[in-house]
Amino acid sequence: MARTAAAFLLLALATFVIGPAAADWNILNQWRGSHNGDTLKSYCESWRINVELNNIREFDVVPQECVDYIRKYMTSSQYIADSHRAVEEVIVYLSSCCSLKGDGKDAWIFDVDDTMLSTTPYYKKNGFGGEKLNATLLEAWMNESKAPALEHTLKLFHEIKDKGIKIFLLSSRKETLRSSTVDNLIKEGYHGWADLFLRGLDDEFMEVQQYKSQVRKKLVNEGYRIWGIIGDQWSSLKGLPSAKRTFKLPNSIYYLS
Repeated sequence: MARTAAAFLLLALATFVIGPAAADWNILNQWRGSHNGDTLKSYCESWRINVELNNIREFDVVPQECVDYIRKYMTSSQYIADSHRAVEEVIVYLSSCCSLKGDGKDAWIFDVDDTMLSTTPYYKKNGFGGEKLNATLLEAWMNESKAPALEHTLKLFHEIKDKGIKIFLLSSRKETLRSSTVDNLIKEGYHGWADLFLRGLDDEFMEVQQYKSQVRKKLVNEGYRIWGIIGDQWSSLKGLPSAKRTFKLPNSIYYLS
């Protein structure tokens, strides 16, 4: 009896000591609560990778503790290397994938922002994903036609065009930005695309994935064979009809659904 009473007393003391801590324990709290450099870097790298894998979705902002990490990655040689690797895989695919018929119906789709043109200069001055998007400010910046080309994609654009494949540009930008977008693209070395699709008034309230799927459906109905899509957002790649292959470029600053 004495032993039983002692056991219950020890159990009660243990529950009292660890109970609240155990109740509050959460793996994310452990990562986020620590400011150890390696631990925080591991957490932020895991967050970034899971964004790229489309496991983390619909986020409005980058976690505050990871903003500096995302900034460093998106302006680093590693980002460039990762993007080059994606482009190299496109080139490998193109070397054997496509029975081009030369009838003007072979097609490839490019996203625009952070695929052809970089918005990184804008985000450098506006919180690098750590602040909710101010669409008015971003569109004003786009209107200036100052977005730099992403060199790896510029080279790929011309390689695909030189194969006789028609290139369609499919962007979630508004139709009101057409003139500044065309000027920006041409200034940065892009030319010879077949068409540029931008969102009209009827499209603005659609989710990006639905809007882009509808454009692809239109192209397929016109007889185009879409051999590939390249973009930095999953909403540019998912949905039906799709392409024979899709290729994603890295971008963990923002998420478009």
